[in-house]
Amino acid sequence: MLTLEAFAKVNRSLVVRGRRPDGYHEIDTLFETVDLSDRLSFSGAETLGLRSDDPSIPTGESNLVLKAARHLAAEAGVPARGQVWLTKRIPSGGGLGGGSSDAAAALRGFSALWRVSPGADDLRRIAAGLGSDVAFFLHGGRARGTGRGEVVSPLPDAERPEWLVLVFPPFPMPTPDVYRALGAPELTGGDTPPNLSASVPGEFPDRNDLEAAAERLRPELAEIRRRLADLGARSARLSGSGSTVFGVFAGPDEAERVRRRLVGGLPEGTRTRAARTLSRAEFERRSAPEAARGGER
Repeated sequence: MLTLEAFAKVNRSLVVRGRRPDGYHEIDTLFETVDLSDRLSFSGAETLGLRSDDPSIPTGESNLVLKAARHLAAEAGVPARGQVWLTKRIPSGGGLGGGSSDAAAALRGFSALWRVSPGADDLRRIAAGLGSDVAFFLHGGRARGTGRGEVVSPLPDAERPEWLVLVFPPFPMPTPDVYRALGAPELTGGDTPPNLSASVPGEFPDRNDLEAAAERLRPELAEIRRRLADLGARSARLSGSGSTVFGVFAGPDEAERVRRRLVGGLPEGTRTRAARTLSRAEFERRSAPEAARGGER
């Protein structure tokens, strides 16, 4: 059996450039991986199948894990066989890329299980066809995403990890709903003011153009961001289209202190977690199939 981790991401910056003729939106975003992960275990079998500890996760052919397996099998010219057990820790519909990360992990896991070695260009092409964020999870660390998010340009890691407080409201935010709620003012966004002090690098503005639309649909999100800001966050943002909100803090002690203070005034069922960002090197080491790491945990 092979086991590997599939890490979450946050969007430290997300600018919507406009709606494209194909119906998608052109974006410019800064992705960064964080230390929160699903776990996928792969074993040999005569058929292809998926099971999960989360009953809300569809395990049929619509799941990106199985789609990734079938695309990889077709590319490699091998039968699509194997069983996957998915342990979910990344909230679904939370804007953290959990499904996309699981798909990228499936490409790595099935490559190891079937002992095939697709080229990097082949993997990127498969990933781009699966979903907008999947290609990022072939790289991890910090990267710029353009186009739909599928055009990924790796960036240097930060000098040291940053600490985040992740807030998971008890409701998902379907991405199509948020984009439908996005009006022309949000699409231009040129005069959007910075959020607190800029804490993202270089040319990336500290903003997420989807926040206004998401917060119109669920005003609780704006209140969570306000509370994080009041508690000293250097930046308080929605990740992707939500529903996860995160604040950036100076270190683990401050992040944990804020996490504890937040708990009392959040919508019922909301969960919180302090987490640090991951460098590309750590992402690559920890997202490799366990057998390839000699059983390292």
